[in-house]
Amino acid sequence: MQESEDKKMYFYFDESGSPTILGHHGKNLLEKGLASKTFAVGYIQTENPHEIFVNIEKLRNEIIQDEYFKEVPSIKNLKNGFHANKDCHEVREKVFKLLKKSDFEAYVIIARKSETVFRKKFNMSDKKLYKFLVAELLKNRVHLYKNIDIYFSEMGNTISAQNMREALNDAINKFHYKWGKENTNNIRIFLQQPSHLPLLQVADYILWATFQVFEHNEFRYFNYLKEKIKLVHDIFDVDNNQFYGAYYNSSNPLEPKKLSPISG
Repeated sequence: MQESEDKKMYFYFDESGSPTILGHHGKNLLEKGLASKTFAVGYIQTENPHEIFVNIEKLRNEIIQDEYFKEVPSIKNLKNGFHANKDCHEVREKVFKLLKKSDFEAYVIIARKSETVFRKKFNMSDKKLYKFLVAELLKNRVHLYKNIDIYFSEMGNTISAQNMREALNDAINKFHYKWGKENTNNIRIFLQQPSHLPLLQVADYILWATFQVFEHNEFRYFNYLKEKIKLVHDIFDVDNNQFYGAYYNSSNPLEPKKLSPISG
């Protein structure tokens, strides 16, 4: 077990896809192809958020003022920051190139959506699903640094300070159960709008790139930033491991041939 480092670390969480499976009258949207096949949660971590903040804001202002982008409809959305799903291809390219040079690491967990699993394990509750994924992602990470500030991207009623505090406590308890060690680190939780915090926009781009892999088998964006993405946990990939799913990291890189089929 790695001991805590005496340093301050910043975590920035976001998600991609939707946890929704059922629509009106209980219609399974997944089976109808009307909902994403997966739901992803992840975060970036960095010791120096200010540098990334400055660079992201500098790029955003340059693009807004660039005459080349003047007639692009989506540029008006940049007043609220970058968003990978909405940004045009030229903007997306500039952001990805900036991120490749930036100092951060990313960790992602993927939930393959199944009505049977979600009903049995989470009672179809988005809040319970999100809390579970956050706890699984953090359980081997929050003991690593003496001081951690965790920022979550607000998401309706699914993310609240109480729910995320419970997720953190679950992560700490899981770590204690495994190692028998108390976590005495100073960990603070904050909720923010992505438009107010550019580091959440970075997390959005990482989640979007990973989401393309599992939704569309598109590896281009993920591979471009794969040195930054230290972990992808495909937690409900029972074909690879019925108990823990599949873990992809530097020792076991995420590649097309390794992914089991995703229903939906």
